[in-house]
Amino acid sequence: MAITQNDTIYLPLEDVESEHCALIVDKKLGQINGIESHKVELNNNRAVITVKAEGVAAEAVKAIKDLGYGVTTVKSDFPVLNMTCASCAVSAESIVKSVDGVINASVNYATSSLTVEYLPNMTNPTELQKSLQSIGYDLLIEKKATQQEALEEIHQKKLLQLKMKTFWAILLSIPVLLIGMVFMNIPFANEIMWLFSTPVVLWLGRDFFINAWKQAKHRSANMDTLVALSTGTAYLFSVFNMLFPSFWQARGIEPHVYFEAASVVIAFILLGKLLEEKAKSSTSAAIKRLMSLQPKTVSVMQPDGSFRQTEIEEVTPGNIILVKPGEKIAVDGIVISGNSYVDESMLSGEPVPVMKQENEKVFAGTINQKGSFQFKAVSVGKETLLAHIIKAVQDAQGSKAPVQKLVDKISGIFVPVVIGIALLSLLLWILFGGNTGIVYGLLAVVTVLVIACPCALGLATPTAIMVGVGKGALKGILIKDAESLELSKKINTVVLDKTGTITEGKPAVNGIQWLNDDSSKKNILAALEKHSEHPLAEAIVRYFPDTQDIAISAFESLTGKGATAYHDNEKYFAGNKRLLIENNIAISESLQKYAEEWSRESGTVIWFADSQQALAVLVIADKIKESSIEAVQQLKQMSIDVYMLTGDNEATAKAIANQAGILHYKAEVLPQQKADFIKQLQGSGKTVAMVGDGINDSTALATADVSIAMGKGSDIAMDVAKMTIISSDLRKIPQAINLSKQTVSTIRQNLFWAFIYNLIGIPIAAGILFPVNGYLLNPMIAGAAMALSSVSVVSNSLRLKWKK
Repeated sequence: MAITQNDTIYLPLEDVESEHCALIVDKKLGQINGIESHKVELNNNRAVITVKAEGVAAEAVKAIKDLGYGVTTVKSDFPVLNMTCASCAVSAESIVKSVDGVINASVNYATSSLTVEYLPNMTNPTELQKSLQSIGYDLLIEKKATQQEALEEIHQKKLLQLKMKTFWAILLSIPVLLIGMVFMNIPFANEIMWLFSTPVVLWLGRDFFINAWKQAKHRSANMDTLVALSTGTAYLFSVFNMLFPSFWQARGIEPHVYFEAASVVIAFILLGKLLEEKAKSSTSAAIKRLMSLQPKTVSVMQPDGSFRQTEIEEVTPGNIILVKPGEKIAVDGIVISGNSYVDESMLSGEPVPVMKQENEKVFAGTINQKGSFQFKAVSVGKETLLAHIIKAVQDAQGSKAPVQKLVDKISGIFVPVVIGIALLSLLLWILFGGNTGIVYGLLAVVTVLVIACPCALGLATPTAIMVGVGKGALKGILIKDAESLELSKKINTVVLDKTGTITEGKPAVNGIQWLNDDSSKKNILAALEKHSEHPLAEAIVRYFPDTQDIAISAFESLTGKGATAYHDNEKYFAGNKRLLIENNIAISESLQKYAEEWSRESGTVIWFADSQQALAVLVIADKIKESSIEAVQQLKQMSIDVYMLTGDNEATAKAIANQAGILHYKAEVLPQQKADFIKQLQGSGKTVAMVGDGINDSTALATADVSIAMGKGSDIAMDVAKMTIISSDLRKIPQAINLSKQTVSTIRQNLFWAFIYNLIGIPIAAGILFPVNGYLLNPMIAGAAMALSSVSVVSNSLRLKWKK
């Protein structure tokens, strides 16, 4: 694999089913030379490594497999076309190895074939084909599934195998259970049970023993170790008792077999793994739903003007795409003809379709309604908004909440401690159990090893985070990491930027008054403002769409004041009142009254004048979003203090704050002052969320405990922020805080159950109740309890999906 320094590689993992397993893999990755950074994301079933040398990725894959876990790779053979000599094979092999995601590649000139092993989440046959085409060769490939579908196909295949194993394990365990519990006195009972239990333990349960051995070779242990030790002990003990009963009889002990315990425990654990896998696949439903939003083919315009169905992977920027009624939009682009309403709810969480006309943006994953239009592709593949959202959700689901650090420490020592407890219970039984002490001791060992469950502990936090982040994404709330999701429940102060956050961020002319109602000079005003780069000038130009273009000269922009220009040897002014006063321009009393009234109503007043007098006064206002007032009210009801910060003047700030129902505000605030104010609030013990949309908000966003960006704002604000509200609707903030509270509550419930289960279950399994009431837990019941503990934790996390 040709690796440049600091290349990031994503290794899809198999059989890493608990945080403890993840820690084992992570520790091993840390021992490999050439890996600069590494982490294992349990929720995403992947390891993320940064490598700085060639061949390290292949070494990492081998190391993970040696541990007994798997890495999802695809091995394929493809015919290579257009090779003419042996050196062609060398160059073809070299270019394929340079593709990100290729683990190993070999090109055989004699057979004109490529044998390649690659990571399906990082590349696919189409990418390999493109790499060869770039140097004059070609690859004959069938139209195979996309990367995600390849992974899904592998997952479904594994699930089917698990179903078959579970089915046969249960089927073969039933007669063993019936004979062991009911018909134990029939002839050859032990031999029949041995016959049925052997394939369950040694064939259907072989993966537990194989993986346990691989773990042992590296001086580590996981859940497979516990299952292999417990069922292996029960099975071997039973075989010994069946073949050599006289050994115990000579010592006055009646030998018993525990084939039913070994086989039923494996059947229960396989059933538990099956239920757990199904439940875990539901926790990633949000990602699957987002991924399903993109169609597989689109209608692309050909050079002759016709349209042809084209694979989504073949679409490139600049292609003209036709969207028919009811179709999904495949890539991001700009409408060039036609118009239609588009349902963007799956990205923004907003249920009302949005009208799309010429020169407006459309996004991958959204659904066209009744109209038809053509658009030019701008962002394709990994560059679309949908792809960015999917990546952000995966990264967030793969991140760890602060509480997970404690769980990791416990998981790291869990299995060795359990083995220690099992051996201690055996010793105590031998010492104090009398004649049957060794039998009961071995039974206690089996039961302790079976009932202990590190999986429930390891799944408690990640599954809740996974569901919480996924639910947020489907509601239009993009959460960057688990820490911000956990911290959001503590928010007691929200600081809002004004422009683009509380308001629409689209200034518009709300009124104009001409001197003596004479609007004959509006063409000059429009021409002057067309030359200006000020955002307010754009609002004035939009207000006069039908004006005639006239020539102006000597245009000059005056920072902080306005602009001037000449037309027919007369000088004209457009700007604030100070510009007019400095040039001794007269202002009529009637226009002054309008200006004063508009200023009180939070508008920005613009004057238009010639060299003698003011000709008109305009008011430009940024309308408050309808959702802002409701959002502020909801935050107040949650006992959260709301502050507004703005660079606008005092009068405008006061008027906007009053309209929005905000009690605390600060006007004429510079970007650094916003950050200083947040520090001041934090100093008084507040947990502060900052909500903004512009570049000038980035410092304040970085300073806040939880930073929230508006999705329609600047890219810098979204990069800095820990959360993004895709629709820019402030009502999503109370939803995000409630989602945080629900997620943290679920994590606590999961951890409580996982800890209590083990704290109570392990001592009972060891036989603590035997001296009191003669009760010794049956290993089969322990197996069922162990299987259900993981399922119950995952199921509890899934309840988050249905909470309001």
